[in-house]
Amino acid sequence: MTRSQLFLGSILAIVALAFAGTALAKAHEHKNGEELLGNQIKVNGPHVIDKHGKYTATAQVSNGKITGVAVKHADKGDVAVKKVKTNKKMAQADVIHPVAYTLAQAQDLGTTYIGYSYIDDYGNEVVYWFPYEMILDGATGAIDYVPVA
Repeated sequence: MTRSQLFLGSILAIVALAFAGTALAKAHEHKNGEELLGNQIKVNGPHVIDKHGKYTATAQVSNGKITGVAVKHADKGDVAVKKVKTNKKMAQADVIHPVAYTLAQAQDLGTTYIGYSYIDDYGNEVVYWFPYEMILDGATGAIDYVPVA
């Protein structure tokens, strides 16, 4: 092999590895639960707040507060949902930001956000964020938010 063929082969291998690493990275979707729920916060009962592929997220409302969020897969049934908390504003209205952007934001001093998180069929994390004040039991049972790697 000539030197130029070796060089070209090395460059192609590096590019292929770079694309493979990008394809393996997990996505994080931070959704504004407050906006998705909207005026339904005033009506007691379950309210569908989002559909994500075969997943349906439902917020349970009681007396103007959220008592929990459940997620159901169309084929597999109920999905495990984890309750998390942070002081960073992870979700913006109508916008999904890459996790690198959201983690770089300054803390929103004095505000705690409660999120309900699940992992979809592709290993991507989806989190519905609400201000602390909207949650009936606040941060009870919530763990500090650490993005899925």
